[in-house]
Amino acid sequence: MRDTSSTRIAGFVVMRFLHTIHSLSPESGGPAEGLRQLAEKAHTSGIYETEVVSLDDPSSAFLQSASSPLQCAYMTAHAVGPGLGKYGYTQRLDQWLEKNLSRFNGVVINGLWQYHAYAAWKACRETLPYLVFTHGMLDPWFKRHYPIKHLKKAVYWGAVEHRVLRDALSVMFTSSLEAELARESFWPSQWNSVVSPYGTGEPPQDRESVIREFYGRCPRVCGHPFMLFLGRLHEKKGCDLLVEAFARQARAHPAVHLIMAGPDQQGWIPKLVSFAVRQGLRDRVHFPGMLQAGAKWGAFYAADVFVLPSHQENFGIAVAEALACGTPVLISNKVNIWREIMADGVGLVENDDLEGTERLLERWGRMSAVEKTQMAERCHSSFKRRFDLNQTPRIIADQFATARKL
Repeated sequence: MRDTSSTRIAGFVVMRFLHTIHSLSPESGGPAEGLRQLAEKAHTSGIYETEVVSLDDPSSAFLQSASSPLQCAYMTAHAVGPGLGKYGYTQRLDQWLEKNLSRFNGVVINGLWQYHAYAAWKACRETLPYLVFTHGMLDPWFKRHYPIKHLKKAVYWGAVEHRVLRDALSVMFTSSLEAELARESFWPSQWNSVVSPYGTGEPPQDRESVIREFYGRCPRVCGHPFMLFLGRLHEKKGCDLLVEAFARQARAHPAVHLIMAGPDQQGWIPKLVSFAVRQGLRDRVHFPGMLQAGAKWGAFYAADVFVLPSHQENFGIAVAEALACGTPVLISNKVNIWREIMADGVGLVENDDLEGTERLLERWGRMSAVEKTQMAERCHSSFKRRFDLNQTPRIIADQFATARKL
Protein backbone atom coordinates (compact mmCIF):
# COMPACT_ATOMS: atom_id res chain seq x y z
CA MET A 1 0.00 0.00 0.00
CA ARG A 2 1.31 3.45 -0.89
CA ASP A 3 2.31 5.66 2.01
CA THR A 4 1.96 8.98 0.20
CA SER A 5 -0.52 10.16 2.80
CA SER A 6 1.87 10.49 5.75
CA THR A 7 3.41 13.83 6.63
CA ARG A 8 6.73 14.41 8.32
CA ILE A 9 6.85 16.73 11.34
CA ALA A 10 10.12 17.34 13.24
CA GLY A 11 11.53 14.09 11.82
CA PHE A 12 8.51 11.95 12.70
CA VAL A 13 6.03 10.47 10.24
CA VAL A 14 2.48 11.44 11.20
CA MET A 15 -0.43 9.55 9.69
CA ARG A 16 -3.40 11.32 8.18
CA PHE A 17 -6.91 9.86 8.41
CA LEU A 18 -10.09 10.92 6.67
CA HIS A 19 -13.43 10.89 8.50
CA THR A 20 -16.68 10.86 6.55
CA ILE A 21 -19.85 12.02 8.28
CA HIS A 22 -23.27 13.22 7.18
CA SER A 23 -23.07 16.53 9.06
CA LEU A 24 -20.74 18.43 11.34
CA SER A 25 -23.53 20.69 12.57
CA PRO A 26 -23.59 21.02 16.38
CA GLU A 27 -27.33 20.38 16.20
CA SER A 28 -26.81 16.96 14.65
CA GLY A 29 -25.87 15.54 18.04
CA GLY A 30 -23.15 13.40 19.59
CA PRO A 31 -21.29 12.05 16.52
CA ALA A 32 -20.35 15.52 15.29
CA GLU A 33 -19.26 16.71 18.74
CA GLY A 34 -17.37 13.48 19.38
CA LEU A 35 -15.55 13.77 16.07
CA ARG A 36 -14.45 17.32 16.80
CA GLN A 37 -13.09 16.31 20.20
CA LEU A 38 -11.45 13.19 18.77
CA ALA A 39 -9.68 15.23 16.10
CA GLU A 40 -8.39 17.65 18.73
CA LYS A 41 -7.02 14.83 20.91
CA ALA A 42 -5.34 13.15 17.93
CA HIS A 43 -3.73 16.44 16.91
CA THR A 44 -2.50 17.54 20.35
CA SER A 45 -1.11 14.09 21.09
CA GLY A 46 0.67 13.95 17.73
CA ILE A 47 -0.80 10.54 16.88
CA TYR A 48 -2.36 11.53 13.55
CA GLU A 49 -3.88 14.42 11.65
CA THR A 50 -7.58 14.52 10.74
CA GLU A 51 -9.50 15.66 7.70
CA VAL A 52 -13.28 15.45 7.49
CA VAL A 53 -15.57 15.42 4.49
CA SER A 54 -19.28 15.99 5.15
CA LEU A 55 -22.48 16.40 3.19
CA ASP A 56 -23.11 19.83 4.69
CA ASP A 57 -24.08 22.71 2.47
CA PRO A 58 -21.02 25.05 2.43
CA SER A 59 -23.40 28.00 2.84
CA SER A 60 -24.88 26.62 6.10
CA ALA A 61 -25.04 29.23 8.86
CA PHE A 62 -22.96 27.17 11.31
CA LEU A 63 -20.14 27.00 8.75
CA GLN A 64 -20.05 30.79 8.49
CA SER A 65 -19.60 31.39 12.23
CA ALA A 66 -16.33 32.12 14.01
CA SER A 67 -16.41 28.60 15.50
CA SER A 68 -16.95 26.94 12.11
CA PRO A 69 -15.30 23.53 11.62
CA LEU A 70 -13.92 24.99 8.39
CA GLN A 71 -11.78 27.32 10.53
CA CYS A 72 -10.66 24.63 12.98
CA ALA A 73 -6.97 24.51 13.87
CA TYR A 74 -6.85 20.80 14.66
CA MET A 75 -8.67 19.35 11.65
CA THR A 76 -9.35 20.23 8.04
CA ALA A 77 -13.02 20.07 7.07
CA HIS A 78 -14.57 19.91 3.61
CA ALA A 79 -18.31 20.43 3.00
CA VAL A 80 -19.38 18.96 -0.36
CA GLY A 81 -23.17 18.94 0.05
CA PRO A 82 -25.97 19.33 0.07
CA GLY A 83 -27.03 15.96 -1.23
CA LEU A 84 -30.48 14.81 -2.23
CA GLY A 85 -32.92 14.41 0.67
CA LYS A 86 -32.00 12.86 4.00
CA TYR A 87 -29.91 10.21 2.28
CA GLY A 88 -27.63 12.89 0.90
CA TYR A 89 -26.65 11.48 -2.48
CA THR A 90 -24.30 13.72 -4.42
CA GLN A 91 -21.69 13.02 -7.07
CA ARG A 92 -19.59 15.79 -5.55
CA LEU A 93 -18.64 13.41 -2.75
CA ASP A 94 -17.58 10.70 -5.20
CA GLN A 95 -15.52 13.20 -7.14
CA TRP A 96 -13.89 14.55 -3.98
CA LEU A 97 -12.96 11.04 -2.80
CA GLU A 98 -11.56 10.06 -6.19
CA LYS A 99 -9.36 13.15 -6.23
CA ASN A 100 -8.19 13.07 -2.59
CA LEU A 101 -8.24 9.52 -1.24
CA SER A 102 -4.60 8.82 -2.05
CA ARG A 103 -3.55 11.41 0.53
CA PHE A 104 -4.75 9.29 3.47
CA ASN A 105 -3.57 6.29 5.44
CA GLY A 106 -7.13 5.21 6.23
CA VAL A 107 -10.76 6.27 6.40
CA VAL A 108 -13.22 6.34 9.31
CA ILE A 109 -16.93 6.22 8.45
CA ASN A 110 -19.12 7.88 11.07
CA GLY A 111 -22.71 6.67 11.03
CA LEU A 112 -24.81 4.52 8.69
CA TRP A 113 -27.84 4.70 6.39
CA GLN A 114 -26.69 7.73 4.42
CA TYR A 115 -24.67 8.24 1.29
CA HIS A 116 -21.39 9.20 2.94
CA ALA A 117 -21.02 5.61 4.19
CA TYR A 118 -21.77 3.98 0.85
CA ALA A 119 -19.57 6.41 -1.05
CA ALA A 120 -16.63 5.74 1.27
CA TRP A 121 -17.13 1.98 0.89
CA LYS A 122 -17.11 2.24 -2.90
CA ALA A 123 -13.96 4.33 -2.85
CA CYS A 124 -12.05 2.29 -0.26
CA ARG A 125 -13.01 -1.34 -0.70
CA GLU A 126 -10.11 -2.26 -3.00
CA THR A 127 -7.60 0.47 -2.18
CA LEU A 128 -7.59 1.62 1.45
CA PRO A 129 -8.54 0.18 4.87
CA TYR A 130 -11.44 1.79 6.67
CA LEU A 131 -13.19 1.64 10.05
CA VAL A 132 -16.85 2.20 10.85
CA PHE A 133 -18.29 3.88 13.95
CA THR A 134 -21.99 2.95 13.96
CA HIS A 135 -22.86 5.52 16.67
CA GLY A 136 -25.77 3.43 17.94
CA MET A 137 -27.49 3.19 14.55
CA LEU A 138 -27.80 -0.62 14.76
CA ASP A 139 -29.62 -0.66 18.08
CA PRO A 140 -32.70 -2.99 17.95
CA TRP A 141 -34.79 -0.23 19.59
CA PHE A 142 -35.29 1.24 16.12
CA LYS A 143 -36.49 -2.14 14.86
CA ARG A 144 -39.14 -2.34 17.57
CA HIS A 145 -40.35 1.26 17.44
CA TYR A 146 -40.20 1.96 13.70
CA PRO A 147 -41.16 -1.37 12.06
CA ILE A 148 -42.07 0.17 8.69
CA LYS A 149 -38.76 2.02 8.50
CA HIS A 150 -37.03 -1.18 9.56
CA LEU A 151 -38.49 -3.07 6.60
CA LYS A 152 -37.19 -0.40 4.23
CA LYS A 153 -33.79 -0.50 5.90
CA ALA A 154 -33.73 -4.31 5.65
CA VAL A 155 -33.85 -4.02 1.87
CA TYR A 156 -31.02 -1.47 1.89
CA TRP A 157 -29.11 -3.64 4.37
CA GLY A 158 -29.10 -6.62 2.03
CA ALA A 159 -28.18 -4.53 -0.99
CA VAL A 160 -25.60 -2.16 0.48
CA GLU A 161 -25.16 -1.54 4.18
CA HIS A 162 -24.11 -4.99 5.33
CA ARG A 163 -21.25 -4.90 2.83
CA VAL A 164 -20.08 -1.58 4.31
CA LEU A 165 -19.64 -3.28 7.70
CA ARG A 166 -18.52 -6.67 6.41
CA ASP A 167 -15.62 -5.22 4.41
CA ALA A 168 -14.44 -2.84 7.13
CA LEU A 169 -11.16 -3.42 8.88
CA SER A 170 -13.14 -3.06 12.13
CA VAL A 171 -16.58 -1.94 13.21
CA MET A 172 -16.12 0.21 16.30
CA PHE A 173 -18.59 0.13 19.20
CA THR A 174 -18.45 2.31 22.30
CA SER A 175 -19.53 -0.38 24.76
CA SER A 176 -19.74 -4.16 24.90
CA LEU A 177 -23.52 -3.92 25.20
CA GLU A 178 -23.78 -1.85 22.02
CA ALA A 179 -21.69 -4.48 20.19
CA GLU A 180 -23.95 -7.27 21.44
CA LEU A 181 -27.20 -5.51 20.53
CA ALA A 182 -26.01 -4.53 17.05
CA ARG A 183 -26.15 -8.14 15.83
CA GLU A 184 -29.87 -8.38 16.70
CA SER A 185 -31.12 -5.79 14.21
CA PHE A 186 -30.43 -7.31 10.78
CA TRP A 187 -29.25 -10.50 9.09
CA PRO A 188 -26.61 -11.26 8.03
CA SER A 189 -24.42 -9.66 10.69
CA GLN A 190 -20.85 -10.56 9.85
CA TRP A 191 -18.14 -8.07 10.74
CA ASN A 192 -15.14 -7.61 13.02
CA SER A 193 -16.26 -5.86 16.23
CA VAL A 194 -13.92 -3.73 18.33
CA VAL A 195 -15.01 -1.98 21.54
CA SER A 196 -13.38 1.41 21.99
CA PRO A 197 -14.10 4.23 24.44
CA TYR A 198 -15.58 7.27 22.73
CA GLY A 199 -16.08 9.76 25.48
CA THR A 200 -14.82 13.27 25.92
CA GLY A 201 -11.77 15.21 26.97
CA GLU A 202 -11.13 16.98 30.23
CA PRO A 203 -13.48 19.93 30.80
CA PRO A 204 -12.19 23.49 31.20
CA GLN A 205 -10.43 23.97 34.50
CA ASP A 206 -11.69 27.54 35.03
CA ARG A 207 -14.81 26.20 36.72
CA GLU A 208 -16.09 29.48 38.15
CA SER A 209 -15.68 31.31 34.85
CA VAL A 210 -17.73 28.81 32.83
CA ILE A 211 -20.37 28.64 35.55
CA ARG A 212 -20.79 32.42 35.29
CA GLU A 213 -21.09 32.03 31.52
CA PHE A 214 -23.84 29.46 32.01
CA TYR A 215 -25.78 31.65 34.45
CA GLY A 216 -25.55 34.43 31.90
CA ARG A 217 -27.56 32.19 29.57
CA CYS A 218 -29.92 30.92 32.26
CA PRO A 219 -30.04 33.55 35.04
CA ARG A 220 -33.31 32.40 36.62
CA VAL A 221 -31.71 29.25 38.06
CA CYS A 222 -28.85 31.10 39.74
CA GLY A 223 -28.91 30.23 43.43
CA HIS A 224 -31.22 27.23 42.93
CA PRO A 225 -30.36 23.52 42.85
CA PHE A 226 -31.22 22.07 39.46
CA MET A 227 -31.38 18.89 37.41
CA LEU A 228 -29.90 19.06 33.92
CA PHE A 229 -30.88 17.46 30.64
CA LEU A 230 -28.52 18.41 27.82
CA GLY A 231 -28.99 16.99 24.34
CA ARG A 232 -31.34 17.00 21.38
CA LEU A 233 -34.97 17.48 22.38
CA HIS A 234 -36.10 14.32 20.64
CA GLU A 235 -38.56 11.50 21.23
CA LYS A 236 -35.69 9.03 21.58
CA LYS A 237 -34.21 10.94 24.51
CA GLY A 238 -37.28 10.61 26.77
CA CYS A 239 -37.67 14.38 27.21
CA ASP A 240 -41.43 14.10 27.76
CA LEU A 241 -40.89 11.46 30.45
CA LEU A 242 -38.47 13.70 32.31
CA VAL A 243 -40.72 16.76 32.35
CA GLU A 244 -43.71 14.74 33.53
CA ALA A 245 -41.69 12.85 36.16
CA PHE A 246 -40.31 16.17 37.41
CA ALA A 247 -43.86 17.49 37.72
CA ARG A 248 -44.81 14.47 39.83
CA GLN A 249 -41.87 15.04 42.19
CA ALA A 250 -41.95 18.85 42.22
CA ARG A 251 -44.00 19.31 45.39
CA ALA A 252 -41.68 17.07 47.39
CA HIS A 253 -38.67 19.21 46.37
CA PRO A 254 -39.97 22.78 45.90
CA ALA A 255 -36.52 24.39 45.57
CA VAL A 256 -35.33 22.21 42.68
CA HIS A 257 -35.44 23.42 39.06
CA LEU A 258 -35.14 21.48 35.78
CA ILE A 259 -33.14 22.64 32.75
CA MET A 260 -33.92 21.13 29.35
CA ALA A 261 -31.03 22.36 27.21
CA GLY A 262 -30.64 21.51 23.55
CA PRO A 263 -31.93 22.05 20.02
CA ASP A 264 -35.63 21.37 19.46
CA GLN A 265 -35.70 19.06 16.44
CA GLN A 266 -39.32 17.94 16.70
CA GLY A 267 -41.14 21.10 17.78
CA TRP A 268 -41.57 19.78 21.31
CA ILE A 269 -40.84 22.90 23.34
CA PRO A 270 -44.33 24.47 22.98
CA LYS A 271 -45.93 21.21 24.15
CA LEU A 272 -43.51 20.79 27.05
CA VAL A 273 -43.92 24.43 28.09
CA SER A 274 -47.70 24.07 27.94
CA PHE A 275 -47.51 21.02 30.18
CA ALA A 276 -45.26 22.84 32.67
CA VAL A 277 -47.68 25.77 32.75
CA ARG A 278 -50.64 23.48 33.48
CA GLN A 279 -48.65 21.96 36.33
CA GLY A 280 -47.81 25.37 37.77
CA LEU A 281 -44.10 24.85 37.05
CA ARG A 282 -43.34 27.39 34.34
CA ASP A 283 -40.90 29.20 36.63
CA ARG A 284 -39.04 25.97 37.45
CA VAL A 285 -38.67 24.29 34.04
CA HIS A 286 -36.29 26.12 31.69
CA PHE A 287 -35.50 25.77 27.98
CA PRO A 288 -32.34 27.81 27.28
CA GLY A 289 -31.77 26.27 23.85
CA MET A 290 -28.49 24.76 22.80
CA LEU A 291 -25.60 25.38 25.19
CA GLN A 292 -22.11 25.36 23.72
CA ALA A 293 -18.52 25.95 24.77
CA GLY A 294 -18.21 27.48 28.25
CA ALA A 295 -21.95 27.70 28.87
CA LYS A 296 -22.28 23.95 28.31
CA TRP A 297 -19.47 23.07 30.69
CA GLY A 298 -20.76 25.59 33.22
CA ALA A 299 -24.14 23.82 33.18
CA PHE A 300 -22.48 20.47 33.91
CA TYR A 301 -20.41 21.94 36.74
CA ALA A 302 -23.32 23.79 38.33
CA ALA A 303 -25.91 21.01 38.08
CA ASP A 304 -26.72 18.82 41.04
CA VAL A 305 -27.28 15.86 38.72
CA PHE A 306 -27.53 15.05 35.01
CA VAL A 307 -30.60 13.14 33.78
CA LEU A 308 -30.93 11.11 30.58
CA PRO A 309 -34.01 8.80 30.50
CA SER A 310 -33.30 7.83 26.88
CA HIS A 311 -35.07 5.02 25.03
CA GLN A 312 -31.89 4.30 23.07
CA GLU A 313 -28.35 5.53 23.50
CA ASN A 314 -25.25 3.70 22.35
CA PHE A 315 -23.09 5.75 24.67
CA GLY A 316 -24.31 9.23 25.45
CA ILE A 317 -21.39 11.64 25.24
CA ALA A 318 -23.20 13.99 27.64
CA VAL A 319 -23.02 11.26 30.30
CA ALA A 320 -19.23 11.24 30.00
CA GLU A 321 -19.14 15.05 30.05
CA ALA A 322 -21.16 15.11 33.26
CA LEU A 323 -18.86 12.59 34.94
CA ALA A 324 -15.80 14.56 33.83
CA CYS A 325 -17.24 17.55 35.73
CA GLY A 326 -17.91 15.49 38.86
CA THR A 327 -21.68 15.44 38.31
CA PRO A 328 -23.62 12.19 39.05
CA VAL A 329 -25.97 10.83 36.40
CA LEU A 330 -29.49 9.44 36.40
CA ILE A 331 -30.00 7.29 33.29
CA SER A 332 -32.26 4.64 31.83
CA ASN A 333 -31.19 1.08 31.23
CA LYS A 334 -31.32 1.79 27.50
CA VAL A 335 -28.17 3.88 27.74
CA ASN A 336 -25.66 1.20 26.82
CA ILE A 337 -23.08 2.13 29.44
CA TRP A 338 -25.55 1.67 32.30
CA ARG A 339 -23.67 -1.36 33.62
CA GLU A 340 -20.47 0.67 33.94
CA ILE A 341 -22.35 3.48 35.70
CA MET A 342 -23.78 1.03 38.21
CA ALA A 343 -20.45 -0.74 38.76
CA ASP A 344 -18.66 2.53 39.52
CA GLY A 345 -21.42 3.88 41.78
CA VAL A 346 -21.63 7.20 39.92
CA GLY A 347 -25.34 7.26 39.18
CA LEU A 348 -28.73 5.57 39.32
CA VAL A 349 -30.41 3.42 36.66
CA GLU A 350 -34.09 2.61 36.01
CA ASN A 351 -36.38 1.61 33.13
CA ASP A 352 -37.04 3.97 30.23
CA ASP A 353 -40.69 4.62 31.07
CA LEU A 354 -42.53 7.20 33.16
CA GLU A 355 -42.49 5.08 36.30
CA GLY A 356 -38.79 4.38 35.93
CA THR A 357 -37.97 8.03 35.31
CA GLU A 358 -39.98 9.08 38.35
CA ARG A 359 -38.14 6.46 40.43
CA LEU A 360 -34.84 7.98 39.32
CA LEU A 361 -35.87 11.40 40.61
CA GLU A 362 -37.44 9.98 43.75
CA ARG A 363 -34.37 7.89 44.62
CA TRP A 364 -32.09 10.86 44.05
CA GLY A 365 -34.31 13.05 46.22
CA ARG A 366 -34.15 10.54 49.09
CA MET A 367 -30.36 10.37 49.08
CA SER A 368 -28.62 12.28 51.86
CA ALA A 369 -26.24 15.14 51.17
CA VAL A 370 -23.36 12.91 52.27
CA GLU A 371 -24.39 10.14 49.85
CA LYS A 372 -24.66 12.61 46.96
CA THR A 373 -21.24 14.06 47.77
CA GLN A 374 -19.67 10.62 47.89
CA MET A 375 -21.20 9.73 44.54
CA ALA A 376 -19.95 12.99 43.02
CA GLU A 377 -16.43 12.30 44.33
CA ARG A 378 -16.33 9.02 42.38
CA CYS A 379 -17.38 10.56 39.07
CA HIS A 380 -14.11 11.92 37.74
CA SER A 381 -12.14 8.74 38.42
CA SER A 382 -14.85 6.76 36.57
CA PHE A 383 -14.52 9.15 33.64
CA LYS A 384 -10.72 8.83 33.53
CA ARG A 385 -10.85 5.05 33.68
CA ARG A 386 -13.63 4.43 31.17
CA PHE A 387 -14.57 7.47 29.11
CA ASP A 388 -11.48 9.63 28.60
CA LEU A 389 -11.20 10.31 24.87
CA ASN A 390 -7.40 10.36 25.10
CA GLN A 391 -7.39 6.58 24.59
CA THR A 392 -9.37 6.56 21.35
CA PRO A 393 -6.90 8.10 18.85
CA ARG A 394 -4.30 5.49 19.77
CA ILE A 395 -6.83 2.66 19.34
CA ILE A 396 -7.80 3.97 15.90
CA ALA A 397 -4.17 4.36 14.84
CA ASP A 398 -3.34 0.86 16.09
CA GLN A 399 -6.17 -0.61 14.00
CA PHE A 400 -4.71 0.88 10.83
CA ALA A 401 -1.14 0.03 11.84
CA THR A 402 -2.16 -3.61 12.15
CA ALA A 403 -3.65 -3.53 8.65
CA ARG A 404 -0.40 -2.18 7.22
CA LYS A 405 1.52 -5.15 8.65
CA LEU A 406 -0.79 -7.75 7.10
